[in-house]
Amino acid sequence: MTHGNGTEVTEFFLLGFSAQHRFRHVLFIVFLLIYVTSMVGNIGMILLIKADSRLQTPMYFFLQNLAFVDICYTTAITPKTLQNLILENKSISLMGCVMQGWVYGTFATNDCYLLAAMAVDRYVAICKPLHYSTVMSRTVCIQLVAGSYVIGSINSSIHTGFTFSLSFCKSHTINHFFCDAVPIIAISCSDIGINLMLLVVFVGFNLTFTMSVVIFSYIYILASILKVPSTAGRKKAFSTCTSHLTAVTIFYGTFFYMYLQPHSNNSQEPMKVASIFYGIVIPMLNPLIYSLRNKEVKEALKAVGNKFF
Repeated sequence: MTHGNGTEVTEFFLLGFSAQHRFRHVLFIVFLLIYVTSMVGNIGMILLIKADSRLQTPMYFFLQNLAFVDICYTTAITPKTLQNLILENKSISLMGCVMQGWVYGTFATNDCYLLAAMAVDRYVAICKPLHYSTVMSRTVCIQLVAGSYVIGSINSSIHTGFTFSLSFCKSHTINHFFCDAVPIIAISCSDIGINLMLLVVFVGFNLTFTMSVVIFSYIYILASILKVPSTAGRKKAFSTCTSHLTAVTIFYGTFFYMYLQPHSNNSQEPMKVASIFYGIVIPMLNPLIYSLRNKEVKEALKAVGNKFF
């Protein structure tokens, strides 16, 4: 990757937030608390699922991987964001920027496919209960999870490769708080047509495909639940989906807002706020959603608490 005059680019500067200088200490404390809560919640969820035999099911296998993915992509951006809030030098090396963008892109894509796999799991559990153990076998679950990692890695590698093959002669200042593809492309002086096309095609496909899987799964789930004769039975069936449905709504709502709105200088600050919510806040919310709205997780937490206290 070269500068417009032929010199090699070695670093970028992250502009951060417009109000960062005035409120940086407050933002540092808030983001640090969110990050620590996220780490404790997601690591705790992984350990809890490993420790409790009642949680050795496909749904919790996917949830365990979702927690791992959340740890990875929030760790890709949050520590550097915290550092830039307290240090005057907001530079990031070329290799650091490449790695940050690649890790974030890989695990953010993984998240989409894991949520879709969890929707399929709920569909089979409710609509095909007699075939659940056969359809959602351990081999199938491992293949679905492995596939999400492979797709995420390939998707992110393509975007990262094309993004950092551009030339930068206008500026090395990225109008964001981490190395995301869109604000990096915006400062390039190369022809970015193919980059924008790849973003639209790949992000559009990933969102459309995984969201379609979720929507159709829940259409069939709802149809099956409505056929249950008793109110208590319908409530019990739907309660197994509420945690996942809440997580999906928050995740896709933020993702669509980030990538499918028109981009302009005026839209950068709302984009940053959406990125904070998606990349820093949601990884904290997921373990809370699954622990507070899930009876089995609450019982497992209670059992662990009784064992140690």
